[in-house]
Amino acid sequence: MIELYIEYEYWVAAIQLLLAMLGMGASLQVADFKKVALQPKAATIGLLMQLMAVPLIALGFILFTSLPPGIVIGIAIVAAIPGGTVSNIFTYMARGNVPLSISITALTSVACLVTTPLILDFLISEYMPDSFVMPVAQIATEIGLFLLLPLIVGMSILKRFPSYAEGFSTLCVRGSLLGIGLIVIGSVGAGRLNFSHVSGPEIATLLAFIASLSLAGIWLTKAFGLAKKDNSAIEMEVVVRNINLGLLLKVSLFPTVAGESNPMADMALFTMLLYGAWQLVTGIGLIFWRRRQADLA
Repeated sequence: MIELYIEYEYWVAAIQLLLAMLGMGASLQVADFKKVALQPKAATIGLLMQLMAVPLIALGFILFTSLPPGIVIGIAIVAAIPGGTVSNIFTYMARGNVPLSISITALTSVACLVTTPLILDFLISEYMPDSFVMPVAQIATEIGLFLLLPLIVGMSILKRFPSYAEGFSTLCVRGSLLGIGLIVIGSVGAGRLNFSHVSGPEIATLLAFIASLSLAGIWLTKAFGLAKKDNSAIEMEVVVRNINLGLLLKVSLFPTVAGESNPMADMALFTMLLYGAWQLVTGIGLIFWRRRQADLA
């Protein structure tokens, strides 16, 4: 079963995302996104958090710790990539501002075509090969096919078949959650999180970096006086990164050579996979916390 998952891992992730966007789209209207455009403060803060706060936190850990180069590269990649689309479904489940979450995801995903190489050069210029090329075409295709298109289809279903939209949305969201579960089980079963080559202090420092992003997402946004639903959306965008894109960048930075091992590349991969696993745990915790707050309000 694990071998089957590894073979079709990309499509499991793609279908999970497609179902998530279909389900959320079936609960949204154009007017919801107009509100985001007419009140751009929250979206602007979300973009600044992604493009400035997160890289600066990463820079602090790179400069003031003695982490090995592989982990440093992994941290830099995590900081350079945009928020992951799983953040949209987590925001939905946390009763946050879903249109804001989707807007920030879409904007940062497009912006990353320019900002990601700049952030990587800023953080780890000494490790950047001259041959590095941003996978622009693949990113643009994934944004269009798995983010924007299913969102539009879902919104069209709400408009044309409003009586069926709620049930359709629930079914799609549940299917997406099943996909997330398969990804977690498959990744653990494939043995990708191998702790044997990483020391305890290094893992502790890496977890501190992850916790710092979580705290920044939660507490920094409070300083701007945003509504709780907006805070929920932004904190999910900060915590949940697009690890799939990170894996693409890792391959671009360190192309696989048959018969050769690359300890630095393996450590960068470990860093991203550990972050990917922990962000799911953190995101689920935030969902329960935000839902509890909403119930008590």
